[in-house]
Amino acid sequence: MYPVGNHHLILEFENGEYRVVDIRPFIKGPVFEPLRDPAFFRQVRVDPDARTVVWPNGADICPDVLYAKSVPLELPKEIGA
Repeated sequence: MYPVGNHHLILEFENGEYRVVDIRPFIKGPVFEPLRDPAFFRQVRVDPDARTVVWPNGADICPDVLYAKSVPLELPKEIGA
């Protein structure tokens, strides 16, 4: 999991797929409000027990929702490939 840009995460799912999700639509309500601060947003980590992304204030998002709201990560093609 990698935080990138303005409130996006690159996530690796158990099936080995990498996907990008925009977290901005989830920033509603008191527990998610701190995520508006880019420095706080970058404190995201994967909780091994919950098996999803979490922030220090206890905010988390269901992995099924993250998958459904994300798009496949497209890597640039190699020249000559």
